[in-house]
Amino acid sequence: MTPPQIPNPPITAAPTPTAAASGTTREQALVILRQLVGRPDADFHDGQFEAIEALVDAGRRALVVQRTGWGKSAVYFVASLLLRARGAGPTLIVSPLLALMRDQVAAAERAGVRAMAINSANATEWDVVSGALAADEVDVLLVSPERLTNPSFRENQLPTLIRRTGLLVIDEAHCISDWGHDFRPDYRRIADLIAQLPGTVPVLATTATANSRVVADIEEQLGAGVFTIRGPLARTSLRLGVLRLPDSRDRLGWLLTHLAGLPGSGIIYTLTVSAAEDTARLLAEAGHNVRAYTGRTDPMDREAYEEALKTNQVKALVATSALGMGFDKPDLGFVIHLGAPSSPVAYYQQVGRAGRGGANAEVLLLPGSEDKEIWQYFATASMPSEVKAMAVLEALGEAGRPMSTPALEARVDLRRTPLELLLKVLAVDGVVRRVSGGWEATGQGWVYDAERYDRIAKARVDEQESMIVYEQTAGCRMEYLAAALDDDTAAPCGRCDRCAGQWFPTDIGSGAVAAAGESLRHAGLPIDPRTMWPTGMDRLGVPVKGKLPAAEQLAPGRALARLTDLGWGNALRAMFAAGAPDAPVDPAMARAVVAVLREWGQAGWAGEGRPVAVVSLTSRSKPLLVRSLAQAMCEIGQLPYLGEMSFEFGGPTGGRGGNSAYRLAGVWDRLTAGPELATALAGYGGGPVLLVDDLVDSRWTLTVAGRALRRAGAGQVLPLVLAQAG
Repeated sequence: MTPPQIPNPPITAAPTPTAAASGTTREQALVILRQLVGRPDADFHDGQFEAIEALVDAGRRALVVQRTGWGKSAVYFVASLLLRARGAGPTLIVSPLLALMRDQVAAAERAGVRAMAINSANATEWDVVSGALAADEVDVLLVSPERLTNPSFRENQLPTLIRRTGLLVIDEAHCISDWGHDFRPDYRRIADLIAQLPGTVPVLATTATANSRVVADIEEQLGAGVFTIRGPLARTSLRLGVLRLPDSRDRLGWLLTHLAGLPGSGIIYTLTVSAAEDTARLLAEAGHNVRAYTGRTDPMDREAYEEALKTNQVKALVATSALGMGFDKPDLGFVIHLGAPSSPVAYYQQVGRAGRGGANAEVLLLPGSEDKEIWQYFATASMPSEVKAMAVLEALGEAGRPMSTPALEARVDLRRTPLELLLKVLAVDGVVRRVSGGWEATGQGWVYDAERYDRIAKARVDEQESMIVYEQTAGCRMEYLAAALDDDTAAPCGRCDRCAGQWFPTDIGSGAVAAAGESLRHAGLPIDPRTMWPTGMDRLGVPVKGKLPAAEQLAPGRALARLTDLGWGNALRAMFAAGAPDAPVDPAMARAVVAVLREWGQAGWAGEGRPVAVVSLTSRSKPLLVRSLAQAMCEIGQLPYLGEMSFEFGGPTGGRGGNSAYRLAGVWDRLTAGPELATALAGYGGGPVLLVDDLVDSRWTLTVAGRALRRAGAGQVLPLVLAQAG
């Protein structure tokens, strides 16, 4: 069904404070500002009115780079109401996060600004939004950048919105820039949107985290004659510090000892999802009222957790960067980092959640030894590969029709998230476009800009080194952060641990260390069995589709830990690092695996019954490790060891990191139960078998091995591995 169009109603003045109907622009703006903030004596900060005047009176394109809490939203709300009073259409705000949108809509409503949002969370409410727009009952419409690339929205709603827009606002504008700490390809489409606007429509871009290079990039995309306002970025309300501790156990022990004494409520940032979940679990077990907030958190739970933090119903949210831009709690009392972000700019953005309302806040960084590895992963994950990009373009060209992302996965060896990111990058470059039914090639030529990506990669490395310097600097920490953002007013703050001396406690209670150690030793996470074959396998020579037959599926399994876990993660990462030697399983690790088995057995082996024998997967890289682990489980569990799986056709091909279809194709029919193993299995009457391996990633190696074992006569196959990637 074609989405409803937005009629073009006659433009009428929006309801604005009557006192603002006359006088100079500044007098009108001041009346609105005072009603927005609810204070009769409120006045503009330096630069606020200048930005409003440039938009309202001169119709200019403006960039505002000001510290968090300065009042950038006041600029676009006041400008919106002034423009509406002069007959302009509604303001269109491009906003990157659902949490930020919720805050902006709530702030607008409190200020008497009629605001609505359209994003992935409420896409079905477009009829309501378009009806309000048609009735001229919307002053501000917030749109996610992803909606700008949605074919239906782009073709059916956006043209009318562009014709009616009175002001375009790009919030968190550093997302436009390749050089920004949180670059998002969808933001690059905004340049196309700006180009379609009538020249008389003012444009405002705002950010708190842009150095000179990012500012220049944003200005270029806004067009000629940009009016840029940059203010001092130092945050006088924040007290910064860095505390180096030996390992994760001590960092968590410090949190257990001192969390209750931190002022008010706050945010504890981690670098990975598993670290957030581990930390939240430990703190909750110790009686602290905390919640984990990550990219895996259900959207409804996210909203509830944000509200719980704002109303001080929880002491802290233990969060990844999923809780970042735009979260607004003026009295947030502290921000603690377990592990450092990869750049001073990213760190400044996250600590900027605190002390926004003028209240003092404490900010402490607890760096981790694993930080550099995590930085490297994320730095390279966002870089498009020339080989993969050309494979995508070739696949789309050969198809001659739109292709869905799952269909492309059967032609390009990329996982879903990197593939979607690459498609967005190619769309920005104009060589592919998203249409109804998927993606198609535009036919435009494309050349991989190796120089550009090399420069970005080098900049990322430089930023990482700058973060190390921040941790070790003998000078003022706030001055260093402000200087990293090219703030020429950077000066010593007089408050941080370098300026005023150590302000934070360093003692760790012995009980807290023991509790942290015990929590980190806690091991075991489920491995869910694969139940559906990937789409398009016939193209890769694998004759399967749809659902895996129940008689060939694995049973639910267990892994000791994730590679990214705070506890066993460090030891496992070292074990699987490039160049690490093959060696028998460490006795302490083997005991931890036994504990996992014991807990698994107490849970009833997921209804499958106790294993009657052990089989191991053949490993090219870690044969000694896998064999010793399997034999250790046999000795402790008094189970027979039936041997290893056999390789066929040279064994599995490919490596970690590929997508589901290619990973399956790389192991299909290449792992079998040889004659001796099949004979041994027959002697155990179809009882459950424990299948041992070292590392699980896509789960297709285990799935194909389990299928072969079941076809050879095994009953249920229960996988047990040391580490789960990701």
